[in-house]
Amino acid sequence: MVWIELCVLLACILVGARLGGIGLGTVAGLGLVVLVFIFGLPPGMPPRTVLGMIVAVVTAAATMQAAGGLNYLAAVADRALRVWPGGITIIAPLVTYFVTFAAGTVHIVYALLPVIAEVSRKAGIRPERPLSIATIAAQQAVTASPISAATVALLALLTPKGIQLQQILMICVPATLLVA
Repeated sequence: MVWIELCVLLACILVGARLGGIGLGTVAGLGLVVLVFIFGLPPGMPPRTVLGMIVAVVTAAATMQAAGGLNYLAAVADRALRVWPGGITIIAPLVTYFVTFAAGTVHIVYALLPVIAEVSRKAGIRPERPLSIATIAAQQAVTASPISAATVALLALLTPKGIQLQQILMICVPATLLVA
């Protein structure tokens, strides 16, 4: 029975990935219906802490966008990237790392990608190099940001074991910054 449930799960993942977008969510919902109502599996509790943190971060990012903060952030990053255009492959990941670390979400970086592409083109550097490295650095920063959903979820798992946010950050920040 477990193998059939695993096959249903994998089939939903594969079909959803092929459909993409809203199809992924629809197939995931159908898979949940099959697993709960046909196989009788109990549905789990939603991760309220993580969902609350995601809502808070998205709301903060939307507020920053509406207040013009994202435009200001893009202007500051633009100036930082233009200081040394030849070193865009070094500066772009650092800029996107710190912006993502401060915001708690990678979606903030979307405003910086056109700037990175333009500066790299003008410097004679193929834009896909700094863009790909900057995107990876932003992903690394999410795991180290104290206000990201990933860190909140990790904190929720480790708090019962006596591990606090400061201990998590003492490991995650240097490790992700070195990788970025």
